[in-house]
Amino acid sequence: MTYPAAIEYLYGLQKHGIKLGLEPMTALLHALGRPERTLRILHIGGTNGKGSTAAIAAAILQASGMRVGLYTSPHLVEFRERIRVNGAMIPDDRLADLVELVRAAIPPGLTPTFFEVTTAMALRYFVESQVDIAVLEVGLGGRFDATNVVKPIACAITTIALEHQEYLGRTETAIAFEKAGIIKPAVPVVIGRMGPEAGTVMRHIAAERAAPLWRLGEEFTVEGDEPACFTYRGRTRVFERLRCALSGRHQLDNAACALALLEASGEVGARVDEFAVRTGLQSVTWEGRLELIDEAPGVLLDGAHNPAAAVVLGRYLEGFLLRHPEAHIILVWGMMRDKDHREFIAPLLPFISEVVLTQAALSRSATVQDLRLALGDWQNPVFDAPQPADALRTAKQRASAQDLVCVTGSLMLVGDIKAAVRGCGLSVIRG
Repeated sequence: MTYPAAIEYLYGLQKHGIKLGLEPMTALLHALGRPERTLRILHIGGTNGKGSTAAIAAAILQASGMRVGLYTSPHLVEFRERIRVNGAMIPDDRLADLVELVRAAIPPGLTPTFFEVTTAMALRYFVESQVDIAVLEVGLGGRFDATNVVKPIACAITTIALEHQEYLGRTETAIAFEKAGIIKPAVPVVIGRMGPEAGTVMRHIAAERAAPLWRLGEEFTVEGDEPACFTYRGRTRVFERLRCALSGRHQLDNAACALALLEASGEVGARVDEFAVRTGLQSVTWEGRLELIDEAPGVLLDGAHNPAAAVVLGRYLEGFLLRHPEAHIILVWGMMRDKDHREFIAPLLPFISEVVLTQAALSRSATVQDLRLALGDWQNPVFDAPQPADALRTAKQRASAQDLVCVTGSLMLVGDIKAAVRGCGLSVIRG
């Protein structure tokens, strides 16, 4: 099978939609020889921050000399971003071979989804690559997510907020219950910053399963104002004057969760030394999250796509204006139809001067008319540019050298912008 044919096959699986449940994934992995059973795995879920936490943990483990697999979703530009070993994307030819292998192994009558096949490919690739440890990001929820067939050495749940309510429930308590589904009997679980109701759900389920509990603010803490200089205090280890390469105050929590996850897993052989901690934190990259890709004017990409993430982005934009009081912020904004547009944009409006409305190249994208309605009676200039590349061009033309153009609302939109900046075509898989 050629690489283009493999990608076309994966794209075709999207017709099966999202089907939560573990039976199809278990059957598929059984047909592949249960590759997940030979891997040491760190499993990371949560509403926001799980991708950053996974990237930080993987960077530190790699800096310690381990061979590390990293599985994340979605990708921004190219499907191969989802499956990496020591930071390198899976090669084209190996991906094509794995698609052919997995397709041939599908039991009769089974119709796996895009994410199930992708997860199976990642697990098989990590085994073939002889990784020392694999870091897996949950796709959707936790309890019935395809990744939840694994038995990790430790897991983490970073945050809880309202998202994917049609699948996970209408309250934070219900969503917390679904995400807590990744907690396994006697396996340490790291819990990030979350509200009291969600925290109660986590504590109860961890207690029921006799899972050692590590809570941010209790068993481990983080001190500092910015990722450029902070202190981590865990149960057995303290690291002072750490520096993380990722931007934003919220990355302190993500870094702390990654460090607690590694500390918790150290008891079963994943211990890392201080040099690896410092080197990994300073070298970690995670595209599309407060990522500055240009200057004069600055162009900032952030994949925030729910109200909780918008609050975090708003704090960052407020800090930017405090540091640059002469600057203006122009927002390039696009979202999916099923998101809460009004709740998302509200925390950002106090800090932006103009908005350019656009939409990602995806059928479920909100139209510019949908987004304009969400702005209500906001009086500042608003422009329509349905094509993301045109939206970025419009924003940059209206910006002065000291201003900031911020692209947000959807990881798919961020991916479209990155593809346009690189001058390449869009990937056909946008799941």
